[in-house]
Amino acid sequence: MAVEDHSIIELYFQRSERAIDETAAKYGSYCGTVARNVLTVQEDAEECVNDTWLAAWNDIPPSRPTCLRAYLGRLTRNLAISRWRFSHAARRYSGMETLLSELEDCLPSQNDVERELEREALSAVLRAWVGGLGEDDRALFVRRYWYGVSVKQLSAEAGRTQNATAQRLWKLRRSLKTRLEQEGLFL
Repeated sequence: MAVEDHSIIELYFQRSERAIDETAAKYGSYCGTVARNVLTVQEDAEECVNDTWLAAWNDIPPSRPTCLRAYLGRLTRNLAISRWRFSHAARRYSGMETLLSELEDCLPSQNDVERELEREALSAVLRAWVGGLGEDDRALFVRRYWYGVSVKQLSAEAGRTQNATAQRLWKLRRSLKTRLEQEGLFL
């Protein structure tokens, strides 16, 4: 029988190692799928999931997630994207990465106030746009572009052809682009 999320979170607050075991038992498959959708290499995905457990252990407490599944999915996805970027950058640009890291304390920050304000505005528009979608479109968009689920899998689950699913995603992207243009945020 699966342990309830609030009980798992309490185990983290008690600093019980059982918290990781219960998290892995309940969400291991889910987090593995999220990681594999980004990384495609099984070993990298497994490492990413293990890193997720460590990140959760380090973050809870003080954090107290309201939805453990979403929290773990976000951690896994962010770790997987970081690993993907690192592995791709290391293959092609390792020399430049080294040079830039050496100059890092001499270069101006990329996180200036103007960029941060633009990011916040973009985030608000995205939340409003996704929130205004119908339930099916919202699920389709989030599963494809947040969780990285393949068009083939989305089509099979919805009982549609891949072409119909791809067409629907294209219409959603076009709608998002229009909204961003209206808000003056299209980059």
